[in-house]
Amino acid sequence: MYDYIAISTLNDFIFCPYSIYLHNVYMGGEEELVHAVPQTRGKAVHGTIDNKTYSSMKDEISGLSVFCNELGIAGKIDIYKGKEKLLIERKYQLKAIYQGQIYQLWAQYFCMIEMGYEVDELAFYAIANNKKFPVTIPDSECKKELVNFIEEFKAFDPETNIILNMNKCTHCIYCNLCDKTEVTNVYT
Repeated sequence: MYDYIAISTLNDFIFCPYSIYLHNVYMGGEEELVHAVPQTRGKAVHGTIDNKTYSSMKDEISGLSVFCNELGIAGKIDIYKGKEKLLIERKYQLKAIYQGQIYQLWAQYFCMIEMGYEVDELAFYAIANNKKFPVTIPDSECKKELVNFIEEFKAFDPETNIILNMNKCTHCIYCNLCDKTEVTNVYT
């Protein structure tokens, strides 16, 4: 039996491996106490995807559970537009696109391909300003990069010292709950 890596944790791992631990510790707790503004906003915006009410178009799929045995990953996609063969990852706001977000989209792509879907385009979509940000389909070198990153993820030893980056810490939704830093996040 496989132990699949959740696609959503790929970006979290790059941001801060310890945030994955904090997410799991506080998951299911009182949301008002543990969720920062971006997390609350993101959850609200993501509701139509999670409830599969985003679209009634027959060629659009939202909230589909996906997996890739080859890479040992699983998760959910936001939107797949069948006519366009377009896979979209929605975000409330995008000021920059980070490598972890790219890895998430690549991972979703490889899941969709392994599951038999045709995907010719990838994009991020920013809800706040209604903008689409195209992403290049990953080639064999990109796939190697993702495979290497997944291996790094699997090999991570949580007993090692976490390297703190104060800029990241102040933008971490778990900062105020973290026992590794004394700083406060910008969302309070």
